[in-house]
Amino acid sequence: MTAELQMPSTGQGPSLAILSRPGMGNGVKEGAVRLREDAEAVLSSPVSSKSDHRQVLSSLLSGALAGALAKTAVAPLDRTKIIFQVSSKRFSAKEAFRLLYFTYLNEGFLSLWRGNSATMVRVVPYAAIQFSAHEEYKRVLGRYYGFRGEALPPWPRLLAGALAGTTAASLTYPLDLVRARMAVTPKEMYSNIFHVFIRISREEGLTTLYHGFTPTVLGVIPYAGLSFFTYETLKSLHREYSGRRQPYPFERMIFGACAGLIGQSASYPLDVVRRRMQTAGVTGHPRTSIARTMCTIVREEGAVRGLYKGLSMNWLKGPIAVGISFTTFDLMQILLRRLQS
Repeated sequence: MTAELQMPSTGQGPSLAILSRPGMGNGVKEGAVRLREDAEAVLSSPVSSKSDHRQVLSSLLSGALAGALAKTAVAPLDRTKIIFQVSSKRFSAKEAFRLLYFTYLNEGFLSLWRGNSATMVRVVPYAAIQFSAHEEYKRVLGRYYGFRGEALPPWPRLLAGALAGTTAASLTYPLDLVRARMAVTPKEMYSNIFHVFIRISREEGLTTLYHGFTPTVLGVIPYAGLSFFTYETLKSLHREYSGRRQPYPFERMIFGACAGLIGQSASYPLDVVRRRMQTAGVTGHPRTSIARTMCTIVREEGAVRGLYKGLSMNWLKGPIAVGISFTTFDLMQILLRRLQS
């Protein structure tokens, strides 16, 4: 058995000697390839991790701005809807706009946004978490189903939206209850957000902060699931039939409006039950379970008029809010990607 010492033929001096034996060439080459792949994986992992962190921060920032703009735009309509939801008054568009008008006359223009500060405290983290969680769930489900970098199939798309909504609702629910309390009470009762927390914890107990949580989650699952599913599906169909990778902003608004209309219509009865349970301590309604609250509403006001009270107002404000939200998020994501590159 011989061993050869191979020297360079360039005349530039000796280099690293390579010992070669018959039959070992393939093993050496394969080992070198594996070593190079391992080295590339190790070197690229910090870069990949850094990129993932940037994506999460980008989603959080875009989602926060999207939620803030959307909710501020429809805050007066949202407050009016909540007032009708938690009372026994019969809803009509005429009565709703009359309420808006008398609120403006008696309490001033800015009173139409009463409770919006509490809304922002809730919506900013809620929207940030929801949009960021949705992006993460899409990536996880995409890897699981083998659709990395591609549009998810229908069921995983629906699941990603439902999981994102549930995650956000679970983490921010007490803020939603505080916002509902501020929307239906006079200024004298609660002076600010912290005052609501203090009074509820002292007079009703800390567990009250999660009263109505179950109907909230049950409503969020179809709402968030169908909203994200509809929006992502319309974008995918647009890409397929128009030949353009990105829709125009007004097209995004239309897709978002359709998503909001479908999502809110599907989950609206549970939204009415949730509001009634959240405000039971200040509106005189008894604090009961979901089933009893729903039965009380149906018995006193009827199934359609009671459980769908204010839905026409939601059809006006919901598509606007969701359209603004989805459009703002997408455009912010595009802008941040360009800035990073």
